[in-house]
Amino acid sequence: MFRRISLLCGAIAGPLFMLVLLVQGATREDYDPIRHHGSSLELGSSLGWVQQANFVVAGSLMLIFALGLPGALRERGRRSTSGPLLIGVWGLGLLGAGVFLDDPVSGYPPGTPAMTVPPTTHGDLHGKTSLVGFLALTAAYFVFARHFAAWGKRRWALYSTLSGVLFPIGFVLFVAASLQAEGLVDVGGLIQRLTVTVAWAWLTLLAAHLLRAPQEIRDAAYTGDVAPTS
Repeated sequence: MFRRISLLCGAIAGPLFMLVLLVQGATREDYDPIRHHGSSLELGSSLGWVQQANFVVAGSLMLIFALGLPGALRERGRRSTSGPLLIGVWGLGLLGAGVFLDDPVSGYPPGTPAMTVPPTTHGDLHGKTSLVGFLALTAAYFVFARHFAAWGKRRWALYSTLSGVLFPIGFVLFVAASLQAEGLVDVGGLIQRLTVTVAWAWLTLLAAHLLRAPQEIRDAAYTGDVAPTS
């Protein structure tokens, strides 16, 4: 029962996070979702707690997903320890982003500088915990790509690999926008949203894929065709 609940948590975390993020970005006064970062929604309004809660809820759902993922894979004749662990670290990074407020950046909230130098303690911890989460998820893509290749799931292996390439590229561009790189700063919010969409799409589809439990995966569990633990 817990394993199915954990997969459901993995399936709903991304859509819920993106829905809250996009609605806030579209309705917040003086906020430009093309330019301004998602974390900036924690600032500049009495409703900043909504984005904090969004991070915390998404992170909590990811931790539940990560806890149930090893057992869910074993039920389907698959095994992985490092993959779920890395997804759990991604969840912890989201929790950190919710607990520690980001510093103002790119002129939001109105009247603040383009960059906060030096960063505040909260801003520094927000950035560092987020970075750890981003790195962990990047590694998870390639871990699962290797697993899917071994399991004969070539499309999933390719999809995981492409996500593992696109996600860090988007992250680097987003960081450059945060540092006020000319040509990127005005679209920093868009770059970030596209990047996290890559992340959440893969995680959501992974959970949905396991929830469907295709017949060939169930058969593998009975025949003992089990991939080695990573």
